Amino acid sequence: MQKKKIKCLLIVSIILALVMNLSGPALGVELPLKAESAILLDAHSGKILFEKDPHKIMYPASMTKLMTLIIAVEAIRESKVNLTDVVTASENAASYGGSQIFLAPGEELTLEELLLGIALASGNDASVAVAEYIAGTHEEFVNLMNQKAAELGLKNTHFVNCNGLHDPNHYSTAYDFAQIGLYALRYPEIREMCSVKHYRIRENTKNPFQYDNKNKLLWYYPGTDGFKTGWTVDAKYCFTGTCERNGLRFVSAVMGVPVMSGHFADTQVLYNWGYSQYIFKEFFKENEVIGEIKVGKGAVDTVKVIPEKKVGVTVPKGKDKGITTVLQFQPAINAPIKAGEVLGHISVVQDEQVLTRTNLLAKENVEKGSWWRQFKKVIHSTVTK
Repeated sequence: MQKKKIKCLLIVSIILALVMNLSGPALGVELPLKAESAILLDAHSGKILFEKDPHKIMYPASMTKLMTLIIAVEAIRESKVNLTDVVTASENAASYGGSQIFLAPGEELTLEELLLGIALASGNDASVAVAEYIAGTHEEFVNLMNQKAAELGLKNTHFVNCNGLHDPNHYSTAYDFAQIGLYALRYPEIREMCSVKHYRIRENTKNPFQYDNKNKLLWYYPGTDGFKTGWTVDAKYCFTGTCERNGLRFVSAVMGVPVMSGHFADTQVLYNWGYSQYIFKEFFKENEVIGEIKVGKGAVDTVKVIPEKKVGVTVPKGKDKGITTVLQFQPAINAPIKAGEVLGHISVVQDEQVLTRTNLLAKENVEKGSWWRQFKKVIHSTVTK
């Protein structure tokens, strides 16, 4: 009896192992990575394509500044600050060493110059100057960073500062930073800043200074346009990145790489593997008009319908046959209609299975038509019957 129990347990264990191996993302795939922790996401769906110990808690170093950029850009979007604002560096901000743009106490730079100093030169001093300007104090800005991490559901991330200087209570994971990278894609201006290779400040002074982007993949891996490198003795080399080719965009994170430039080498390994295995099949672009819906009682008779984001799906190479789209939206709707109002959805389908679904939105506002317009329509329809 005991032997039978042991035999049954062994069979169950083998079955479970097989199921886990089949269901897990890229399990069974071994890539030559030096990183202690790594992850590759499909940016369109957020699906994990490859992972290596992605929830291991580690130190993010200057990758932290990606969250700093997010908080700053959101403050700009909310009109709390402007890129053209002149920011005066405090003694506290100017005191930060390490990676820096060599701020002097009382020096004035625009917010845009400081943000580029964060994105390219990874300036610890620029980060604190921005934090103090937006939130009043460095500490309050860090509170905003932790609030955003909580909003994004990041369970293994805690920030102590805005620049990533080492602190044992300042930590995160590759998984969490990939989610931060995914969120950053909402703001094209972050990628625009992070993809600038060089930028000069203090041009008309005795001490001009050039930012050189620390993300070296911008030079030799086509499609790269973000995000942020990091290094400290405790964190080792790390990098949260993004790259797009032929409509297929990845978000990646590698942490704990022990060799110089190894974070770039590992990221290339992830991207090369991803592009060798997957393609993106696109049907409609973002903001592309898919169709029109009749409008009743409106100032116009129809409203154009656009997708919430580009419509497509990431699939393994060779598995893209028989994929099609199915539209579902209301045949008619009464005004008023607000731009962005959900009027239906479009599904990407293969073998009767829905692979992904995207909302369809009204492209513009449609106000209620005047009483006179409605009267003329009734008369016209009566006459033409």
